[in-house]
Amino acid sequence: MTRNFFLYLSQQQRLRRWMETSPLARKLTQRFIAGETLEDELGVAAQLHEQGIATALDHLGENVTSLEEAAASAAAYLTALDQIAALRLPATVSIKATQFGMDVSEIACHDNVLRVAVRAKAIGSRVEIDMEDTRYTERTIALVSAVARDVGDIRLCIQAYLYRSPADIDRLNELGIRVRLCKGAYNEPSNLAHPKKADVDRSYVELMHRLFDRGTDPAIAGHDPRMIQEAMRYSRERDIAPDHFEFQMLYGIHRDLQRQVLEEGFRLRLYLPYGTAWYPYFMRRLSERPANVLFVARSLFR
Repeated sequence: MTRNFFLYLSQQQRLRRWMETSPLARKLTQRFIAGETLEDELGVAAQLHEQGIATALDHLGENVTSLEEAAASAAAYLTALDQIAALRLPATVSIKATQFGMDVSEIACHDNVLRVAVRAKAIGSRVEIDMEDTRYTERTIALVSAVARDVGDIRLCIQAYLYRSPADIDRLNELGIRVRLCKGAYNEPSNLAHPKKADVDRSYVELMHRLFDRGTDPAIAGHDPRMIQEAMRYSRERDIAPDHFEFQMLYGIHRDLQRQVLEEGFRLRLYLPYGTAWYPYFMRRLSERPANVLFVARSLFR
């Protein structure tokens, strides 16, 4: 019930407008969001680099409604990549297809993503594409497949709770496209996604094994200690070197697990968001763990 409530709130535009302009916003969001500017973001990324943590920079925004907004999103990422190169950060960039214009023009979206992916490859980085709700799943996979043919290095998020994900992962493995495996953060109907947590967990483990066995540098994403332990166990059992995959987590969540991953000698990348359009992302984070809600509530009284 808590999860569905916050997912519902994430879609309320009037509340979003109020929250994103509220003086309390920075205090509410500082746990999960690096800041409002690229300068804020790069400062946090540099601090994490000193701790041995790589990052995936995410300029927050989604569902743009014009080609001008889509082009502006691409330009923001090109600037971020220039700074990543200048500072020699071990960082990638994470984007959403709707942020690059998929709702407006799939051709323009492809061209915007390709420009950013080409620049990322040129500096030794890459683009990581988030998966959005199921209205976009097939189109996003097609987009990534097309860009991969030109660039050769890109990563796509696949959500374990969708029934279609095993076939999608097999398809991406065959193409040699990197996959970021997560459980799923959208409120999908039961005819498209597993409604029970136990079934989602079972699917996640099965897909994780497929990625270890046949995938290309998979990213195991999430904060479930059981899934992380299983990834460690299976990789050791199959003699998969730590530099052949990585763990990915969200900035500000489960820092104890982040330390554990590093202490055991595995690669860790944090998804590091920044920008003013933070409201949908923030609400999805609250929906995922009741502990996040409690943390935010406590922060108001500090």
